[in-house]
Amino acid sequence: MTANEKVDYEELLPHEFEERLARCPVGYLPLGTLEWHGQQNALGADFLQARGLFRRAAKRFGGIVLPPIWVGPDRIASRDAGPSLIGMDTAKTTAPNRQLPGSLYWAPKGLFLMLIENILAQAKRAGFKCIAADGHGPSRTAWAEMADAWEKQFHLKLISAKRDFPDTWPTQTDHAGRNETSIMMALAPELVDLTRLPANREQWPQGVNGEDPRDASAAHGEELIEAALGLIGGKLKEYGI
Repeated sequence: MTANEKVDYEELLPHEFEERLARCPVGYLPLGTLEWHGQQNALGADFLQARGLFRRAAKRFGGIVLPPIWVGPDRIASRDAGPSLIGMDTAKTTAPNRQLPGSLYWAPKGLFLMLIENILAQAKRAGFKCIAADGHGPSRTAWAEMADAWEKQFHLKLISAKRDFPDTWPTQTDHAGRNETSIMMALAPELVDLTRLPANREQWPQGVNGEDPRDASAAHGEELIEAALGLIGGKLKEYGI
């Protein structure tokens, strides 16, 4: 592994793609969105966390990081006036419930599943033998629900955080709380600004679920990433890859 090792699919030249695939036929698919992740995190936090983790996995174990899927399913509530409320717009920690700035990702679950199925079919055709996917919570759930059926349909091994590690998966387990904010601080500290959060500890940050993000740290993020890498590596070993 070298510091400038290329692992992103779109950056590989054809011969580099063939060489990486031959060494380790694993693809990593970030299930990312453009979505409010607190006042302190960049709107692409879902994708940035998943891609950052998968880049490290590809450099450690081999494989190729696919471009992220920006769209994803989520709960949606229509209103008599104004735009529909999506995802964290209707969370208990969003008071009053309202459209939070920046979200641009919602797609019907059926469309999302169709998109994934087409990607898996093309991945099989390209020569991949295993696909790991993770990121946005509802997308993670949809992937887990379909993983068994898709493995049989496409004759691929799949890695699903929710299916394979239901009690131990460590990353992206809250929404813009200490967990996700710590991971962001470890992977992209320039895209986190904790000073945007209320200084008053009695005032809970808007649209945030989980432990207090004001307690986030890059060191904690690194611990979470390492734990996830250990699980990915163990699964690849189990699959004989």
